Amino acid sequence: MIRREATLWFLIGVNFTLKDLTSPAPACIGPYLQKAGEGSDSKNEKKEETKQEKKDDKKGDKNEKKDDTKDEKEKKEEKKDEKKDDKKKEEPQKEAWIMDPTTDTYYSWLTVIAAPTMYNLMMLVTRACFNELQEDFITLWMFLDYCSDITYYMDTFVKSRTGFLEQGLLVKDTKKLRDNYKKTQHFKFDIISMIPIDILMLKFGYNYPEFRFNRLFKISRLFEFFDRTETRTNYPNIFRISNLVLYILVIIHWNACIFFAISNHIGFGTDSWVYPNISHPDYGRLSRKYIYCLYWSTLTLTTIGETPPPVQDVEYLFVVCDFLIGVLIFATIVGNVGAMISNMNASRAEFQSKIDSIKQYMQFRKVSKDLEARVIKWFDYLWTNKKTCDEKEVLKNLPDKLRAEIAINVHLDTLKKVRIFQDCEAGLLIELVLKLQPQVFSPGDYICKKGDIGREMYIIKEGKLAVVADDGVTQFVVLSDGAYFGEISILGIKGSKAGNRRTANIRSVGYSDLFALSKDDLMEALTEYPEAKKVLEEKGKAILRKDNLIDEAVANAGADPKDFEEKINRLESNLDVMQTKFAKLVAEYTASQSKIKQRITNMEFRVKTLRVDDLSEVVEDKKNIRDAWQRYVEDGQSVKEAALDDCLCAGVC
Repeated sequence: MIRREATLWFLIGVNFTLKDLTSPAPACIGPYLQKAGEGSDSKNEKKEETKQEKKDDKKGDKNEKKDDTKDEKEKKEEKKDEKKDDKKKEEPQKEAWIMDPTTDTYYSWLTVIAAPTMYNLMMLVTRACFNELQEDFITLWMFLDYCSDITYYMDTFVKSRTGFLEQGLLVKDTKKLRDNYKKTQHFKFDIISMIPIDILMLKFGYNYPEFRFNRLFKISRLFEFFDRTETRTNYPNIFRISNLVLYILVIIHWNACIFFAISNHIGFGTDSWVYPNISHPDYGRLSRKYIYCLYWSTLTLTTIGETPPPVQDVEYLFVVCDFLIGVLIFATIVGNVGAMISNMNASRAEFQSKIDSIKQYMQFRKVSKDLEARVIKWFDYLWTNKKTCDEKEVLKNLPDKLRAEIAINVHLDTLKKVRIFQDCEAGLLIELVLKLQPQVFSPGDYICKKGDIGREMYIIKEGKLAVVADDGVTQFVVLSDGAYFGEISILGIKGSKAGNRRTANIRSVGYSDLFALSKDDLMEALTEYPEAKKVLEEKGKAILRKDNLIDEAVANAGADPKDFEEKINRLESNLDVMQTKFAKLVAEYTASQSKIKQRITNMEFRVKTLRVDDLSEVVEDKKNIRDAWQRYVEDGQSVKEAALDDCLCAGVC
């Protein structure tokens, strides 16, 4: 059967190939072809179905894979977005650049912007009046002009980003800074100074620097630079004088340029007042032109010397204006220089008045010449070494916080050198630093003598002190800068063999600067730090044990009667305070009592001044009121009785 089908299929293939697949099959093989066709069709359909199913399965798998890949991609993208968001949250927002007007950077920028402002102030008028200067250096002027313009534009941006204080805090919001800058008068002047009017030079030529005069509206930056420099310099009086001289020179310079311009307008050499004829070789040079005009301007404005009289009306008007300006300049010079000199000599005058008063007192009390000479030398030492200022008086206008910081910066290192104050609380050290008092001793002065009661401890800031014998000649040791003494005596340690007495003679070799800390100030500070007081006492005991200057039996005994005395003294002081307060309360009570008595007496006086008729009228009014009330009560009772009589309840009510 299989062979017959194979031969049939072979014959069909041959037949198709011979007849180009166009002629119909023979009738004898029709049934076989039909069966074969049906079988082949069914097989083909099954194959196609399986193929389709496989394709569909593959497509489904592919789609699933695609969906999975899409999901994975979406998840990865979401993770990336989340990471970006986290990074954005973690990364702080970049703050905009803000210029703090209190920093050195701002002052440096003021120095930069002051240079082109000063250049425009001095050179624009010079180039406008002296044409030779403009023509010979046109390239240089163009370079400097446009450099200054670039600096002006940069300064406008800096101004729009310059912070200001609002409720004590620096504003850093760029929008607020811009709005604040636009509200100021400087914004209008800055806009005017940046208008490019010098474009007209392209039409009229480069010999017209007058078109750049609007750059002078930036002059406020120059004044601000001067003000900042005056507050920052260590020599403000010298700077003020220099600044005044600079202003005068600028006015003289402008006046000289205007004089040359007027002479050019009238004609050089036309009369005796104007600038001489420039055709003359001595007056044709540029340097001679400017120096001659500067000399004439100086003579006119300072009203010193003689100048040629004016001839024309324009010349008269110009000279009159110059004289008025000169009078103002002269008055300004005299007033400012006098004030500056008086300010510079104020401290010297005050110090000299103190010396004069001391001299008068010593002469009145007939003090010995030797002692008087020592006092005067002591004052001279204070003045020459600039130690005349009173620290408390100088720092009294500062707040407590800044005063403490200055004291810490100046004295804290010195106080830390004392052994007993090492490793103490910072708050206690700050309290003690504020209580240090500077003292100056002359050569030969005794700071303390053996047996004296110790009420202060001393720290040597500068100078030398000698520990001497009772004869005052023999020196045991010399103390120098940073040394200290007397710290044990102000602690009042129990069991100290010396008590609170000095154990040595200490004398100043030359002039010595010391810091003194009194016992009262120390105890006042230690009241707030009881633990620190115990630590200091233990350190003091250790020092005394090392030198065998303490009685252990007394030190380890109970409470010292002196402590009770101190407590009693404190109670007494508190009682004094309470007594003063009670006295104030008694005074207030007596004052209020006197006021009440005064009011009562006034009322009694008014009652006494009332007439009898007034009193009778009052009595009659009272009687009338009483009668009216009785009538009202009687009328009410009668109405009630009548109501009961008319009642229908026949007396039940």
